[in-house]
Amino acid sequence: MIVPVAMFRTATAARRLALAAFAVLIFSTGAADTARAGKRVALVIGNTMYRSVPSLPNTGNDAKAMAALFTSAGFDVVQSRYDLGVLDFKRTLREFMGMARDADIAVVYYAGHGVEVKGTNYLIPVDAKLARDYDVEDEAIPLDRILSSIEQARTLRLVILDACRDNPFLGKMQRTVSMRAVVNGLATVEPPTGSTLVAYAAKAGSVAADGAGRHSPFTTALLNHITEPGLDVRIAFGRVRDEVLRVTANAQEPFVYGSLGGTTVSLVPAPAAPPVPVVSIRDQQRDYELAERVGTVAGFETFLARNATGFYAELARAQIAKLTERAGQGRAEPPRVVSAKPADPVDAAAEALRQRREAQRAREQAALQTPVAPAPVPPAATPSPVASVPRAEPAGAATNAEQSCRRDRDRLARLRSDPVAEEVLRFERELACEPLRAQVARLRESVVGPVAAPALAAQAARPVSVPTGPVPTAAAPSVATPPPALAAKSAAAPSSAAVSADACRRDQETLARLRADPTREGIARLERELRCETLRPQVVRLRESVAD
Repeated sequence: MIVPVAMFRTATAARRLALAAFAVLIFSTGAADTARAGKRVALVIGNTMYRSVPSLPNTGNDAKAMAALFTSAGFDVVQSRYDLGVLDFKRTLREFMGMARDADIAVVYYAGHGVEVKGTNYLIPVDAKLARDYDVEDEAIPLDRILSSIEQARTLRLVILDACRDNPFLGKMQRTVSMRAVVNGLATVEPPTGSTLVAYAAKAGSVAADGAGRHSPFTTALLNHITEPGLDVRIAFGRVRDEVLRVTANAQEPFVYGSLGGTTVSLVPAPAAPPVPVVSIRDQQRDYELAERVGTVAGFETFLARNATGFYAELARAQIAKLTERAGQGRAEPPRVVSAKPADPVDAAAEALRQRREAQRAREQAALQTPVAPAPVPPAATPSPVASVPRAEPAGAATNAEQSCRRDRDRLARLRSDPVAEEVLRFERELACEPLRAQVARLRESVVGPVAAPALAAQAARPVSVPTGPVPTAAAPSVATPPPALAAKSAAAPSSAAVSADACRRDQETLARLRADPTREGIARLERELRCETLRPQVVRLRESVAD
């Protein structure tokens, strides 16, 4: 039994070793594929100094610019060759074939003379003489040879020919075969393999222009469009065509032959998209709770901008749909508590004070528009009914009376700083501290004005039992008779009809400020300089209320 067990263990170890070797092989092959993915190679040829015909002015500049373009676009290999003879031309294509064997994108750009002979396209080296049409096969390079040099590239095989110029060889070329046609331009080409494009500077059978500038119109458009990152090569050549047609006034139309598949193929890949941040479930829950506390469509949309997928994203979309439907039915969204922090009482009090002052200012402006005759001042001998009626206090209520007077004094001080007619009248009705009644009455008269005079007269007409003895000084009304100086000033003052509306408005604004912040000096100055006589009773009441 020992020998079979040892043999079994040896076989198992061998199988494990074979599996490991196979995994290493697979990984190595994938790593090699990854390393060579995206390899791009380019060959640029510019033939300028032709020996048998005049040289071309722009082809060298065009080729140098295209080589620099491919280099700046990040091509792995960029070979540039100039003024190639027939042997150097063939040798260059042979070398480039080895470079394009493992490439994803292979590009050949040629600027120079080209010719079509009996439907076959040839590129002409600088040492070609082409004395006879028969010499083309020996002295020129067929386009098929260029296509063969890049046929092993995997994703894109691209040949760009700026070679459709007016050919000077044709005028002196001897025809040996009558059926052999030799014409300007290049013939239509059908690439033998897929994923291959051949771009002409001019449509088959037509001639391209050299251009008046440093580069030809076709190469200028190539420099502007074909290396835009992420742009499909077919769209790029479409933009090249549009630009050349515009520049040449529709005299030259570039053309592209061949076909590609349905995926986007660009000479320069698009920039990598920024990584999408990964948000944890806990963070999504926290963000959703914040959006739910806000409770608006904008709040949930902000949540979806950060969390586009997942369970909470679906909840947010459902909330948006519900809020949108509620808004469409005309129902207002229920108020949501955004924060647990209570409202600031100082802000609330300031807002209430502002609203009361605006209401008081509106009433005062309305009073200015309708002048009211001054209220009759009761005779000094007539005692105030409020002051003459003693209030009986229950025994043991001294402490409560002191507390009531303290509260009423504080309330009176607040009303003096911010006098509102409704609040003053309510305070007069609810007053519990009798020693303050005279001051409250004068404050009421300074705020309400003569409007309350009929009510006071009716109250004074009611029979009351007046106790014998002298009336306390504190209870005597101080509004019975105005001072002699005031009466004299009132007699000498002009009538209210003669006072302009602007003066009344200014006096009214001054009186409103003094009611909000009463000072004796300010009230006395207003009383001396007052021009709107309809306001004088209110100023007098305000002075007397402050004097107490």
